[in-house]
Amino acid sequence: MTDRSRVRAGDVGFEGYEPRRACSDTFDEVLARRLHRRSLLKGGALAPLFSIGSIANLKGAQGDSGLQFAAIEGSAADEIGVPKGYKWEALAAWGQPLTNSAPEFDPDDLDPEAQRQQVGYNCDFLAWFDYIHGSGIVGVNHEYTSPQLMFRNYSAERTTQREVDYEIASHGVSFFLAVPYRRDDGPGYRHYRGSAFNRRIHGETPIAISGPAAGHPLLVTSSDQSGTEVRGTFNNCGGGITPWGTYLTAEENFDQYFGNNRGVTHEMAKAANERFGVRDEGGRRQWWRFQQRFDLDYEPHEANKFGWVVEIDPYNPNLMPRKRTALGRFKHEAAATTLSRANRAVVYSGDDARFEYVYKFVSDGTYDSSSRSANRDLLDSGTLYVAKFNDDGTGEWLPLTYENGPINASSGFTSQAEVLLFARQAADLLGATQMDRPEDIEVNPLTKKVYVALTNNTRRAAGDENPPNPRAPNPMGHIVEISERGGDSGATRFDWEIFMLCGDPASEADGTFFAGFAQERVSKIANPDNLAFDKQGNLLIATDGQPRTLGINDGIFFVPTEGSERGYNRQIFSGVVGAECASVIMNSAQDLMMVSIQHPGEGGTRQQRTSSFGGSAVNRPTVVAVTRTEQPYRIGS
Repeated sequence: MTDRSRVRAGDVGFEGYEPRRACSDTFDEVLARRLHRRSLLKGGALAPLFSIGSIANLKGAQGDSGLQFAAIEGSAADEIGVPKGYKWEALAAWGQPLTNSAPEFDPDDLDPEAQRQQVGYNCDFLAWFDYIHGSGIVGVNHEYTSPQLMFRNYSAERTTQREVDYEIASHGVSFFLAVPYRRDDGPGYRHYRGSAFNRRIHGETPIAISGPAAGHPLLVTSSDQSGTEVRGTFNNCGGGITPWGTYLTAEENFDQYFGNNRGVTHEMAKAANERFGVRDEGGRRQWWRFQQRFDLDYEPHEANKFGWVVEIDPYNPNLMPRKRTALGRFKHEAAATTLSRANRAVVYSGDDARFEYVYKFVSDGTYDSSSRSANRDLLDSGTLYVAKFNDDGTGEWLPLTYENGPINASSGFTSQAEVLLFARQAADLLGATQMDRPEDIEVNPLTKKVYVALTNNTRRAAGDENPPNPRAPNPMGHIVEISERGGDSGATRFDWEIFMLCGDPASEADGTFFAGFAQERVSKIANPDNLAFDKQGNLLIATDGQPRTLGINDGIFFVPTEGSERGYNRQIFSGVVGAECASVIMNSAQDLMMVSIQHPGEGGTRQQRTSSFGGSAVNRPTVVAVTRTEQPYRIGS
């Protein structure tokens, strides 16, 4: 979700290494044959590419989505905005104690040991797991740290061991129990301190490595001669929930924690690190100066242990988390999981970088609904695919398997383990389609259509547009809709279309498109990031970047994907100054919507704050709970 190609608090001096590559099919010639680009953006030739749909969509007929709230206006104010009849409250803030023995948050004494027992920093992906009596276990990722906002008088050049240890403890995942309570204006939810389910997965937590790459020599380090275990998980951005009730957390921009790529001697690993963004000398963060495992001069294989999807059982705190290498290694943004027609587990994931790819994993084994434990290792064996979007609105999933075409020894691969370790390079060889920062991917629970959020790509040059990425540059982002052949998530072919071209519909220059819906009725939106669905199949969109593109805070939007209201985009939530709305999720009863307020006050420091959100002493990234104050209490209705 986080755009590491721009400088952000906590990423001193980083300029992302995301080169435009010539090895993949980007449809340069195809686009010229297809249609004239300028007429497309001016709205003169939408029908051939975007499948406008019924006349009812154009007239904006209402009712079949079930959404009845009054849309709010985008705002730049330093306050959360929700529609009339709604209320928000903090559910879990950075530093909030998880256990009864955990100390209270003290912004003037940021102690690493205390942080390992408290809610971590910069909340991101959210998940809800039903428990009893309407309560649920909430999982929340902690993507990265913003030391300028955390520590007084922070300086990267003068950072200390204690500060680094605290940052490491602030990463990972938090789990806590959220319980309902009664109030006069409708239901509410609060964090239940001391639950047996409450816990932290952090930067020092032992995590197993499983699947085809486990035990490979490139995963062997001085502290792990077996290549099957690692300390911690970092840069946990998007994620997913499996049908058997486990939590998937995706490691994205892990490269920033490592330094001195010069120490890597394996040619393909060195090139992969460079492409990820690891510096040849030094590092963007200073961790390598304080923990030898982050210094590739000493531990050249340590970085290979990151960039995976991690599976965690929220109901069993005693079960060790596992990095599932069969799902491939890249800058994972999501891990949306569903079942194929043959009952195989299917996991969709985006590689969140400019000109990178969309992936899908299909398990070899099948899901057993009668035994939860029987699915424990379902994600350790299967086929990883990469998407190729054709200009005629069709597409295919290309298998990333050893000795499939050019993926062989002559290209530097010696095993399936290496194909998974270097999935990007394998995808290059097959001519997969380079996309505009594939972020979250979600599956509509009713139609099984797949939605891909493409946040932006300001580096796509004019003339380098292609049908699935039709704007150059693309600062506003867009959403692609994929229909798997036969409605089967396990299919190897699909059809696709543009669902939304984001921007301000009042601006002709933005060239917006909202699935054919009347644009004078929709809310403006930019930079789609995280996605979710309600039970009616309405899409929720969380944004990251609207202050730069639209001049308003990031927010949450509802948009129907089917029926007469398809494309009717409406804003339901507005964030605060400097904050990304990093994730959105609803509980099973749909009377609770949770939103991650990440890095509030970004652009400032602890001394010079740009936002007052989170408290008088320091900005606190927070999971907020949104509920209705009027019957019916269900969100959106």
